[in-house]
Amino acid sequence: MKSFIHDDFLLQSDAARVLYHTYAKAEPIYDYHCHLPAAQIADNHVFADLAEIWLGGDHYKWRAMRANGVAENLITGAATPWEKHAAWCTTVPYTLRNPLYHWSHLELKRYFGIDAVINSASAKEIWHQANTKLTGMRVHDILAAHKVAVICTTDDPADSLETHARIRKTGIKTRVYPTFRPDKAFLVDQPAAFNPYLEKLAGAIGPGAIKTFDDFLGALKQRHDDFHAFGGRLSDHGQEVAYAEPCTAAEAKTIFDATRHGRAATGDELAKFGSFLMLELGRWDAARGWTKQLHLGALRGNNTRLLKQLGPDTGFDSIGDFSHAKALGRYLDTLDSTGELPRTVLYNLNPADNYVLSTMIGNFQDGTVAGKMQFGSGWWFLDQKEAMEWQINALSNNGLLSRFVGMLTDSRSFLSYTRHEYFRRVLCNLLGSEMERGELPNDWALVGGMVKNICFANARDYFRLGLDPAFG
Repeated sequence: MKSFIHDDFLLQSDAARVLYHTYAKAEPIYDYHCHLPAAQIADNHVFADLAEIWLGGDHYKWRAMRANGVAENLITGAATPWEKHAAWCTTVPYTLRNPLYHWSHLELKRYFGIDAVINSASAKEIWHQANTKLTGMRVHDILAAHKVAVICTTDDPADSLETHARIRKTGIKTRVYPTFRPDKAFLVDQPAAFNPYLEKLAGAIGPGAIKTFDDFLGALKQRHDDFHAFGGRLSDHGQEVAYAEPCTAAEAKTIFDATRHGRAATGDELAKFGSFLMLELGRWDAARGWTKQLHLGALRGNNTRLLKQLGPDTGFDSIGDFSHAKALGRYLDTLDSTGELPRTVLYNLNPADNYVLSTMIGNFQDGTVAGKMQFGSGWWFLDQKEAMEWQINALSNNGLLSRFVGMLTDSRSFLSYTRHEYFRRVLCNLLGSEMERGELPNDWALVGGMVKNICFANARDYFRLGLDPAFG
């Protein structure tokens, strides 16, 4: 039986195969957005077993297991690693046509050299082979083997950068940078979360407390400066919709003070406070030459019972049906009107918004930077074959695919670098099919050069991480 994951997997034409094998396959990986735990990079972590590296923190797999009737004890509970692994292998055959079927087989093939079709019968052999190889496989080995040149982790302003300092001392060849993600600084509608968070933020900047609104802004600005000193050049925000309501500093201060005294902000007040803060943060990003990322449209924490039991990021989020166009346009325009719009990457979670975002970026391209405004790659529920093609087509129809900064993992798993391979195969198959049909010229330098740039060079040149000697 032919291996399921073979050299030409997903490549359905001769042109696609040339594009992938000649122009895409060998390119390094520029992972400019992920949720990999920086501590495991600093520690050069060794995984205890296959369950830890394959299933730990992977809420994609957890959702599939729940859908297959697997008890929570075998997913996030106290079951043994073997029991969790066996439960996943039993589930995999039921994931046919879900991207997890492709991803899981790719992961076993690329990391462990395992060709077996995953099911309950192959579970023991997979467990034995993978665990044997894991004994000599550390995190740094994984990154080197997959030619990961750059990683941008996702970090809260209140997080210590000591972990990143430890990473720098390891001698790792992959450059690892923090990304500034201040989502918790917006929680004025949740005093029970916001006020303890400010104590943690205050601790990150040294002695003293955050008592006033000016103290709050000053603390965030200091952390923005600290991230910059560590080489960080990206910020990130996860929001249902863009904030774009008029709000003065005095109004923002009043909302802040009320929250500090335990009164939750109303929905309108949250929108105003968030709008004021997003403009401030956007100006800081522009002044420092950073890139801002906006992840829009997730409806989070829908299952309150299991959310209370297991916490956030455990598989209870979904696509929201929010309206983005007007607010997003106002936000970008406000910054642009004063020359303070930073490089920006926009991601949507609802595919209905593909054309909203792919046309919105064209409004604010200003000729200063090629591809200054980016329509980001398919995110979360959209980082699979069909939705990748939707995103590529929307960007191609409304912008410049040739300037696209390409794929990212957006993952907590060190096995997720196969998703870059998956994306590259999808991209090459799409373009190769068009070459075969005569819709694109039979010009390998032109089309292949674009593929090569999308895989690595565009991100390298756009984000400019590692190009500044001051980065360390």
